[in-house]
Amino acid sequence: MTGSDPKTELHYYLTRARDALLWKTDGLSEYDVRRPLVPTGTNLLGLLKHVASVAAGYLGDCFGRPFGEPLPWLADDAEPNADMWATADESREEIVGLYRRAWAHADATIDAVPLDATGMVPWWRPEAREPTLHRVLVHMIAETERHAGHADIVRELIDGSAGIRADRSNLPDGDAAWWAAHRDRIEQAAKIAGAR
Repeated sequence: MTGSDPKTELHYYLTRARDALLWKTDGLSEYDVRRPLVPTGTNLLGLLKHVASVAAGYLGDCFGRPFGEPLPWLADDAEPNADMWATADESREEIVGLYRRAWAHADATIDAVPLDATGMVPWWRPEAREPTLHRVLVHMIAETERHAGHADIVRELIDGSAGIRADRSNLPDGDAAWWAAHRDRIEQAAKIAGAR
């Protein structure tokens, strides 16, 4: 990325985050990709559905480039958190396809709109409702990375897989025994600190 312009750099980091989120679903059963592993119901397929929906809004509708597909889970009368999980009738292929189409639409907006162009985000507070594409890209990077972090934890809870990408974990090399000893060391430190 040497010598790249700011829009290219922002787009690079956004693409990296959204690819990491999608990768977390690879190789899992239909049950595992959907199952909630924390009290709030966070699950991998729901994270894809949510981030696809957010991308369609922020990098589509907000810049006068409607996504063009209905997203009924975002309707005013939808149940709370309907965008954060896949119903039994919503197939994995449908959600992954939506994710890919939403990001293709977002990429077209990023390509077509200058970084300093303003959009309209009606759900933001009045003084902030007309952000630039630059600000929206920063927001979307933060949003996507946040949910990629959720996916990291959920995937680790499912099968122990961890890391930023399939080809580069960004974690220390260690076998199962090393990781177990590492975790035990942290647990011991927590117990000592908690007993003070």
